Amino acid sequence: MASPRACAIAGRRIGSINGVAVDPAKFVREVRSEVARVTWPSRKETLVTTGLVFAMAALAAVFFFVVDQVIGIGVRALFGIGI
Repeated sequence: MASPRACAIAGRRIGSINGVAVDPAKFVREVRSEVARVTWPSRKETLVTTGLVFAMAALAAVFFFVVDQVIGIGVRALFGIGI
């Protein structure tokens, strides 16, 4: 429960958490203000970045597959298993 002092000082203040006022309406206004200032990427930038992420993930998968196969061949050769 909010202290009576916190409610009396701010008027609309719902409560106080660790000395910080809690006002949901003010929070929403501040969030909307911040979102308005954000520079959002264009559709093209988003698609290009997404494509690059998928390409790098595929490249990393191929790299680690090749490294795993080489290490496996080395271990089998070392211990004389298979090949």
